[in-house]
Amino acid sequence: MGFTRSRSPPRFVLCFPRATNFFAFFPRNASPEKQETSSRRLVRAKGMARQQQQREEERAPMGAAQRRLRAVSGHLQPPTESGGVDLAANPTAGEYAHVQGYSAVLPEKLQTGKWNVYRSAKSPLKLINRFPDNPDIGTLHDNFVYKWMTYGEASTSRTAIGSGLIYHGIPEGARIGLYFINRPEWTIVDHACAAYSYVSVPLYDTLGPDAVQFIVNHATVQAIFCVPQTLSTLLSFITQMPCVRLIVVIGGDNANMPSTPTATGVEIITYSRLLSQGKMSSQSFRPPKPEDIATICYTSGTTGTPKGVVLSHGNLIANVAGSSLVIKFYPSDVYISYLPLAHIYERVNQVSVVHYGVAIGFYQGDNLKLMDDLAALRPTVFPSVPRLYNRIYAAITNAVKESGGLKERLFHAAYNAKRQAIINGRNPSPMWDRLVFNKIKARLGGRVRLMTSGASPLSADVMEFLRICFGGEVLEGYGMTETSCIISAMNIGDRLIGHVGSPNPSCEIKLVDVPEMNYTSEDEPYPRGEICVRGPTIFCGYYKDEIQTREAVDEDGWLHTGDIGLWMPGGRLKIIDRKKNIFKLAQGEYIAPEKIENVYAKCKFIAQSFIYGDSLNSSLVAVVAVEPDVLKAWAASEGIQHEDLRQLCADPRARSAVLAEMDSIGKEAQLRGFEFAKAVTLVAEPFTLENGLLTPTFKVGPLIQVGGDFYTRSKDRKLRHTLQKKSQICMHNCAKQNR
Repeated sequence: MGFTRSRSPPRFVLCFPRATNFFAFFPRNASPEKQETSSRRLVRAKGMARQQQQREEERAPMGAAQRRLRAVSGHLQPPTESGGVDLAANPTAGEYAHVQGYSAVLPEKLQTGKWNVYRSAKSPLKLINRFPDNPDIGTLHDNFVYKWMTYGEASTSRTAIGSGLIYHGIPEGARIGLYFINRPEWTIVDHACAAYSYVSVPLYDTLGPDAVQFIVNHATVQAIFCVPQTLSTLLSFITQMPCVRLIVVIGGDNANMPSTPTATGVEIITYSRLLSQGKMSSQSFRPPKPEDIATICYTSGTTGTPKGVVLSHGNLIANVAGSSLVIKFYPSDVYISYLPLAHIYERVNQVSVVHYGVAIGFYQGDNLKLMDDLAALRPTVFPSVPRLYNRIYAAITNAVKESGGLKERLFHAAYNAKRQAIINGRNPSPMWDRLVFNKIKARLGGRVRLMTSGASPLSADVMEFLRICFGGEVLEGYGMTETSCIISAMNIGDRLIGHVGSPNPSCEIKLVDVPEMNYTSEDEPYPRGEICVRGPTIFCGYYKDEIQTREAVDEDGWLHTGDIGLWMPGGRLKIIDRKKNIFKLAQGEYIAPEKIENVYAKCKFIAQSFIYGDSLNSSLVAVVAVEPDVLKAWAASEGIQHEDLRQLCADPRARSAVLAEMDSIGKEAQLRGFEFAKAVTLVAEPFTLENGLLTPTFKVGPLIQVGGDFYTRSKDRKLRHTLQKKSQICMHNCAKQNR
């Protein structure tokens, strides 16, 4: 899906500091003489302000507020060529400010408190809510200004879809469901919703029927776009969804559309027919306002009833506009869309690439054929999640080991030489790419210049491996649906790994003490605490749920994420723990299972892992979905005979080998004694979306069944009570088997 775009640059840029009493306002395209004059005026105004401030300070004692005002004013720099005021990088700018300008530190309030609010150094004085070069873009509809080249007439289709919905009597502001996997129609329908002030409600194609039915009724969805495969699911409970008036089937046959009971009042038509109806009764756009709701994104519901996260057009535009100061795309880029569009990560990625006129290619819909899609499309931008990156890492390293001899030695020589060059800030010799790495790059099409990772932490070893082998930028970000996606992201050119970068320029971050977990902002050498976020990207609330909204966002507008972070040198954020999803062991020690699972992800035998414990036991157990090829190769080297993978997983020698490897990895990561899994059960079946063991965001679900036994981290009391005995039995069996 390719297109070009053209916009006239704005004449003015407005940038003002929040903590001072003056602002700069001058034309971007002014002549050098006028720019210089503006700079002199600003410097003169700054000097006069300082003199006035000094005279006032001489007449009265200087309080905390005055000291903060003076410090902030003292670190303002004259306007740069880009036309804005900035903060000078100075180690005295705040308690934790750093010379490396990734983050800037400001006081939360002028009257009280200390310097603990972090903002992006790219925009420390103003939280970004519009594109600096295109401030007129305030909604997703405004952002859709281009001419399609590959998927032809997409803009016409957008108009036709919106007009078709009006033709069928769907009122402005109605909820529109999207119940199918990534394909061009998803993007077109979503932009049609934006152009005609409808609210899109994505439905995960892997959600169970009960969750789909709940979301449709909870959001009062009036029209649903689906494919023949999901149509059958909808029809199975159509009578239980009285709000639905229209179902549009993409890829359906007009002659074979099923009928619904007359009493339901639901009409079923094909996508092509809706297009025709819309073209024959074309309607003018009904553009939304920035504060209007753009979408309601429901959580996957792994811990109970799904929650609807309400995001406005302003929320989404602010997030993308802020991140545009950090990550750049170009019309020459090619982007592959395969991560679920119902997930905010992929959704915001597409808003970003659409803004820049990037060509978008959609996968076939089968993850097993993704490598074929990559070879055919040859993308330059590759978004993914750690689960897939770990598989790429394991596949390459295993292939290198199996090659042996000269090939293995050549790979390690090339890898170490390139790694050392990067560490020393030098350009690696292109010889190594020609000899070794170009063949590896070809696995992703050979043109990838940017790889992004989100949804869960990416191992530092894996990130370094990807940077060396594929030669492009590998950036990790951190975000959540409630913040319209990106909270922080690594900066291009930042060679340090093991962190999630600096704040998105459209939000600010502070860490709040969590005394029960011994995390405080006074910790040395770096402050630690729960990550809280504030700014124009924060969601409007949970749909029809004021109680949970108030629990998530405090009275000062800070969203409490439940994640524990620390500030690294340079103002980089590092995720170290999770406040939620923790439990106590019998001896009173708190356990954050996701942290331990991320450590064990580096074990060569492990494809996926699930850590479980409870307050009645003093140790942890692990359920491990094994890497079949690695475990089989180990068995062959040990002379262990087996009929199939299931039999091998049940072999005590295999369990002992895996547990020994896990212990080794845990020691390297400096896990505490009670954080080590003391027993393990190996399973041949991977955790997948289809069997319900992965959420649609590719995270391990809260309930895992192994044979007749269950492991759960569910907060649902009835479910927890029912499964508690089975979990304890499984824990006892695991411990007994591994003695």
